Amino acid sequence: MNAFFADFIFFGAILSLAAYEAGLLIKKKFKLAVLNPLLIATVCVMAVLLLLKVEYQHYQEGAKYISYLLTPATVCLAVPLYEQLELLKRNLKAVAGGITAGVLSSLISVFLLAKLFSLNHEQYVTLLPKSITTAIGMGISEELGGIQTITVAVIIVTGILGNVIAEFVCKIFRIEEPIAKGLALGTASHAIGTAKAMELGKIEGAMSSLAIAVAGLLTVIGASVFANLM
Repeated sequence: MNAFFADFIFFGAILSLAAYEAGLLIKKKFKLAVLNPLLIATVCVMAVLLLLKVEYQHYQEGAKYISYLLTPATVCLAVPLYEQLELLKRNLKAVAGGITAGVLSSLISVFLLAKLFSLNHEQYVTLLPKSITTAIGMGISEELGGIQTITVAVIIVTGILGNVIAEFVCKIFRIEEPIAKGLALGTASHAIGTAKAMELGKIEGAMSSLAIAVAGLLTVIGASVFANLM
C-alpha cells in the first residue's frame, strides 16, 4: 500500500486539501465553534493514513508543497491592515501596548509552566514560540535548540484553541472593542486566530493581521532573552 501511494507525488496535498474542504463543509453545516476546519482536517488525515497504512514520509512528499504557500499567505494578511491604516494611526499606543502585553504574557506563562513541570531546556525552548505563526516559530525553535516538529504541533494546537474559544472568552470578559478582539486573537493565536478575527469583522481582521507580524518580531527578541532563564 505504501508503494502504491508513493507513486502519487501529490497524494499528500490532495488529501490535505480534501480533508480541509470536508472540515469547512462540516463547520458550515453545524456552525459549532469546536468543529474547527483545521482540527477536523487533521483528524481526517490521521485517520486516512492509519486506515490505508501510509507512512508519514510518503504523505509528506506531496503535502510539503502546501507549506510553500505559508509565507506568502502570511504576507497577504497585510492587505486588510492597509485598509484600516488610519484607524491604526489613531490607536497606535494602545495597539503597541496590547501586542507587547500579549507577547510577554505568552513567554512568561511558558516559563512558569516549565518551572512548575520541571521541563528541561530543550522542552522549554520548544514551547516558547507557541503563539506565533509557524513560519517564524520553526525558525526560533531551531535556533534555540528546540524540537521543531513539537513546536509546529504546539503552534497549531494553540491556534485552534484560540479560534474555538475566542467568542466565549470575549463574552465572559465583556470585550466588545473590535481592536482589542483583533489584537488578542492575532497575538495569542497567530494565523488561525486571525481567520476567526476576520469572521468577526474587518477591523478585527486587520488588527489581528498586524498582531501576527509584530508579535512574531517581538517573540524573536523575547524568546532569545527568556531562553537563557532556564
